[in-house]
Amino acid sequence: MTDRFEERDRTRMCGEIAAFFREEYELELGVIGTGKILDFFQEMLGDRIYNKALDDAKKFYEKYADNMEADYYALYKDIK
Repeated sequence: MTDRFEERDRTRMCGEIAAFFREEYELELGVIGTGKILDFFQEMLGDRIYNKALDDAKKFYEKYADNMEADYYALYKDIK
């Protein structure tokens, strides 16, 4: 699997994973453990989250496009 995150972002996320497990489960995870957890969730959820974001963007664009025609005609000036 190709890594999708910059190294600094990956390091930050692994730190957040380690903090979560420490606070919630009193479990100390190292760099390898947090990296494997990140890889697991990236593999399991990455494409789903990406597709959801595309669907949300499409809905936004469709709403924007629907309003565009009304906005266009609102710019017309009355001719006497």
